[in-house]
Amino acid sequence: MSALMQTYNRFPFEIVQGEGVYLTDNFGKQYLDFTSGIGVCNLGYNHPQLNAAVNTQLGKIWHTSNLYQSSLQEKVAEKLIGNAQKQVFFCNSGTEANEAAIKLARKFTGKSKLLSFHHSFHGRSIGALSVTGNDAIKHGFGELLADIEFAPYNDDAALTQINDQFAAVILEVIQGEGGVTAANANWLQRLAQQCRAAGVLLIIDEVQTGIGRTGKLFAYQHYAIEPDIITLAKGLANGLPSGAMIANSKIAAAFDYGAHGSTFGGNPLAMAAAATVLELMDAALLKNVQQKANGFYQLLEDQLSDCAAVEAISGKGLMLGIRLIESVPVKNVVEKLHQQGLLTLSARGNTLRLLPPLVISEIQLQQGLHLIKQVLSDAVAK
Repeated sequence: MSALMQTYNRFPFEIVQGEGVYLTDNFGKQYLDFTSGIGVCNLGYNHPQLNAAVNTQLGKIWHTSNLYQSSLQEKVAEKLIGNAQKQVFFCNSGTEANEAAIKLARKFTGKSKLLSFHHSFHGRSIGALSVTGNDAIKHGFGELLADIEFAPYNDDAALTQINDQFAAVILEVIQGEGGVTAANANWLQRLAQQCRAAGVLLIIDEVQTGIGRTGKLFAYQHYAIEPDIITLAKGLANGLPSGAMIANSKIAAAFDYGAHGSTFGGNPLAMAAAATVLELMDAALLKNVQQKANGFYQLLEDQLSDCAAVEAISGKGLMLGIRLIESVPVKNVVEKLHQQGLLTLSARGNTLRLLPPLVISEIQLQQGLHLIKQVLSDAVAK
């Protein structure tokens, strides 16, 4: 019997080594990675500049209290906000970032009511779970936060639901766990306008979509909107635990001394990695991601349009979903792809989720697609 709590249904192998976009397990089997550790290792594995930055910091200090100044935190914050009148709070995860956003929105507005969306995912703590639109993972935890409403995603009914009684609306630009569903641009723009008109804050959860995943630093930048609060984590430090909440300065001022905090938030090792990630996440890399992603999306449609196992292709950038017919369970497909040396993920709606590292080549994307097509073709041939 394992000494670990059984909160994860783990696959029967351990990842012990990574290099570039390839991972090796404890049996010596190598995999092409289309997961990035669930959207975390955007720059791949064993990246020499990241390794050097963390090793250098490791030789200096790896923890200090947030009671003292941190030039590393300042550096990362400045890279995240540029010249905008915004401020950053550092934490350790997407869940923590969303908890902070909920607290800040309520404190700034003096209101408690929040609007979220069906099939959303914002974390597993009580607060973040309260605004997560998945009832299946809420059972057994008693009463969650009050004053939470849910609306249909990409549906105009949500627009009529927003009024001045709400503190904030929280949403993902692409619902990852919810089936890799991207927001309709016109709908999202009108939702942002309705929030502004009603005096309701707009919180964009960029935990999975941020740090270059869609070819821009933040996915909301594709949509010509400006959120009041942004949350992020996952790819920020390429695997070291790090999260952040970014808020407009006027809103951020509601967090005065002692209003919020984190012992490990903004850890020096994580900040050394994050600073390097953001240096590497330059305009040339982001443009390359967009080009590869556009080509790969077209290739998915071309190669899989005639596949009887596939219902639809969805997503944006290198955050893509392949929705499968009911008779081809995505869990089985993921396991078959393991056998073929490809790591993938699943999402709601029997969706095969693809989150390859942003540094993957076009040839490697094509190799992964070849394996996916082969497994899906075999699944419906039986």
